[in-house]
Amino acid sequence: LKNCFQVAAPLETLESAAAELHIRKPTRLGMDLPFEVQGSEAFIQQPDGSLFSWFERFRCYQHLLYGIVNCYGHDVTLKLDGRELCWAPEESLVRKLESEGVIKQIFPLHDELKRKELLRTWALNWWNFTNQPIDKIYAYFGAKIGVYFSFLGMYTHWLLFPALLGFIVQMVNFGSLQYLVLPSFFVSTILWAALFLQFWKRKNAALLARWQINCLVGPSQGYRFLGMEWNSLPFPKELVKNQGDEKFKEKEPYQRYEWFAYRKKLKNDVLVIISIIFLQLPFELAYAHTFEMITSNTIKFVLTAIYLLIIQYLTRLGGKVSVKLINREINESVECRANSLIYKVFGLYFMQTYIGIFYHVLLHRNFITLRQVLLQRFIISQVFWTFMDGSLSYLKYSYRKFRARKKKRSEGGPSTGKIQIASRVEKEYLKPTYSASIGVELEDGLFDDSLKLALQFGMIMMFACAFPLAFALATVSNIMDIRTTALKLLVTLQRPSPRAAATIGAWLNIWQFLVVMSICTNSALLVCLYDKEGKWKMEPGLAAILILEHILLLLKFGLSRLVPEEPAWVRANRVKNVTQAQDVYSKQLLRSSSSEFASMVKPEQEQQKED
Repeated sequence: LKNCFQVAAPLETLESAAAELHIRKPTRLGMDLPFEVQGSEAFIQQPDGSLFSWFERFRCYQHLLYGIVNCYGHDVTLKLDGRELCWAPEESLVRKLESEGVIKQIFPLHDELKRKELLRTWALNWWNFTNQPIDKIYAYFGAKIGVYFSFLGMYTHWLLFPALLGFIVQMVNFGSLQYLVLPSFFVSTILWAALFLQFWKRKNAALLARWQINCLVGPSQGYRFLGMEWNSLPFPKELVKNQGDEKFKEKEPYQRYEWFAYRKKLKNDVLVIISIIFLQLPFELAYAHTFEMITSNTIKFVLTAIYLLIIQYLTRLGGKVSVKLINREINESVECRANSLIYKVFGLYFMQTYIGIFYHVLLHRNFITLRQVLLQRFIISQVFWTFMDGSLSYLKYSYRKFRARKKKRSEGGPSTGKIQIASRVEKEYLKPTYSASIGVELEDGLFDDSLKLALQFGMIMMFACAFPLAFALATVSNIMDIRTTALKLLVTLQRPSPRAAATIGAWLNIWQFLVVMSICTNSALLVCLYDKEGKWKMEPGLAAILILEHILLLLKFGLSRLVPEEPAWVRANRVKNVTQAQDVYSKQLLRSSSSEFASMVKPEQEQQKED
């Protein structure tokens, strides 16, 4: 690096940029309005007292930097280090310098005061276990990361109940009652998972209300129609003009293109599913069968190592193919494209993680061996993810600092002694970005963290009857994960760019799917437990399991109706805001109508006086 620059802007400059961007913000009138500098006092402040959220400030900074364009009306020649660059009219200067390699990277810097405070109250505060300063995390990292850690904290806190229950079921010998204990534990975990997901929706709604984020009137990017926004389509008026007096149904072109977009997305989803079934499934089954047939532990270890290498390559290849498919789809926003990637890639990981265990269950029907396999996989996966999270980013940062010092020494620095990197901006530049391992074009590092959490949830839920102790292990792992991920974000990584999304997105649907799958898989495990002969007879015990499965499926979907997704105070605030907005619109309409009526009546009265 030759030069590192730190750019800042006062509040007045940010207000002007927000007004130019027409950023919609909640007001004290109960409605979201585009920001105006003169009426800034009417807009509601953030929980930390600032006028703009971190996401809004980041948008303003981007607008200010990339808004520097050539306004001279002709090409301008830029000279730098003996090079001449042609700056075209209306071209962004920063984008031009980025394309020429002059600017390497633009990224947000850590705020040292707030970073140290979060280190003290969050990352290094081990005594609080699942409690976290969510509002401070939101103010510093944005809504997406704030919601994720709120979800992780609530999930870990709720895990305490099944962890204690699973520890008792695993360690205590109930004798002849063991056949009743496992079904009872199975029912308890399913009801626990269904209630947890419903109460998470309530907490998410409460968070958004506290942070003044309105998802219904949020930063939607609109539907796209041949590269244009649907809300700016010119075709209705043109078609009306072309059709003359014929009545034109405005909804028809929207509906036609909407189904066209769904058809393209469905075609891509079917292609991914068929690829998983016919390409990945035989490979996974072949590995599981070969692993069971081999008796030598050394050969098993070598086979597993080869399998993991091949899987890494296939998964990355599948991620690249998924991104190409998504680029051909028609999605409303970047978050919708990211959700589409999540669904496609999770199918690959789901097959890799669980198909071998399913094969082992159906082939051997041995609970003791199954528990050993689950324990090995759970420990290995958690240790692997923890090592990747805690060590990989630090090793990358250390290696980049080593290369930077070596380069400075070769460019004429002191031959002896340690070369220091004095610039804080340069230190931050050397840190890795918070990026995903797959699909970096659409996702950041939250993809890997959310994927790890979803695979863990699937492991403990789908095989709850076989390994109840997994809930306790997951609780300990998540408590560690909260702190290690916080340290990673605050110490060894660049400050992530904020995202507009304020929910966990597609991951919630995946967790709902895993709950349904766990009902089916645990019912099959209980069948294997009761039907020791493997004849699959419909005896009273097996019939009871099938009835229990259907009852749990009904309860799972019934709880979504019994437990409201929003707290009462959130609904009351929304109704209050709507009422206030209606009152304001009504008064404004009355004033405008009165002024128009007065302007119409006054000339008539003057004419009557003249007559």
